[in-house]
Amino acid sequence: MIGITKTSLWLPKGFEDSHFISQQSSVPEFVIREKMGIKQKCRAKKETQTSWMAIKACEKLLVNEDRDSIDLIIWTGSEYKDHPVWSAGIFIQEALGLKNAYAFDVAARCSTNVLGLKLAKDMMNSDKTINKVLLCGGHKTGELVNYKDENARFLYNLSDGASAVLIERDKGTPILESKFITDGSFSKDVIIPAGGTHLPMRDGVKYEDTFLCVPDISGMRERLAQKSLNNFLTVIKEAAIKSMNKPIDYLAILHMKKSIHNQILNSLELGQEQSIYLDEYGHFGAPDQILSLALAEEQGKLKKGDHVVLASAGIGYTWSAISLEWKGPLSVNGSLNKEEK
Repeated sequence: MIGITKTSLWLPKGFEDSHFISQQSSVPEFVIREKMGIKQKCRAKKETQTSWMAIKACEKLLVNEDRDSIDLIIWTGSEYKDHPVWSAGIFIQEALGLKNAYAFDVAARCSTNVLGLKLAKDMMNSDKTINKVLLCGGHKTGELVNYKDENARFLYNLSDGASAVLIERDKGTPILESKFITDGSFSKDVIIPAGGTHLPMRDGVKYEDTFLCVPDISGMRERLAQKSLNNFLTVIKEAAIKSMNKPIDYLAILHMKKSIHNQILNSLELGQEQSIYLDEYGHFGAPDQILSLALAEEQGKLKKGDHVVLASAGIGYTWSAISLEWKGPLSVNGSLNKEEK
């Protein structure tokens, strides 16, 4: 059995609320609050680095842990890191003094934590020398939002923060089965035009090309309307059916429009109390599910033996879900306290 033994978060004190976003974007505040589902979202200081946030989340997790016992570090954070073409996981290894571990970075956009859990489980099952794995990642994608770009409105919820997860052999909350769907027809629907080989920064770029943008918003909306809900439900149901002979008790899912959130719950025959809507935090990316679990734990929504599903979708698109058999508690003390440098 491979299980999660601890989770932690680093959340900044700073935030942008619906009023601020409305002023910046000219979108009515009630639309931002009620339709987009953003009361406020977490934003880090300008000087706060993506890796630093991840290190802080890891330091919470590693209190009373033998750092020499960590065998593997998997960076599951944003690709928008301190530097382009840079291995954040290896930097984390050095910063935390995890001298017996090796590290690598993975990327599946907002599905990266779900993928990281599957990777860790599969690697531990195939290599008996790996007994402890640290998943970690920082996200500062709030910097990539251009409030003046009407085509990028669905990205206005992007926020900042970090998560860390400790996975161990023969203890903790068991990691069960998973399901992934990818669809390359969306692969260029959400991009940062500048910074890659297509438009190198050294060639000089326009300011607006340094933000996430949506070149074909109408085409993407049409294709998402045809596929997204069905793919979400498919990955959640298949992961759940393969995992436990009981219904889902709690769904930890990323932040999205409130109407779509409710549609997913209704389609799965889940009540509002069986999930938490992250309208006071925004969409961090991969850490959303870890935050949802921490909030559910704090609110007493989870009990031993519960069937928990983590679900996400990453632009590109990758729909993902993985089941857990809850044995908690997992969240370290103070994990939800907002902090700053």
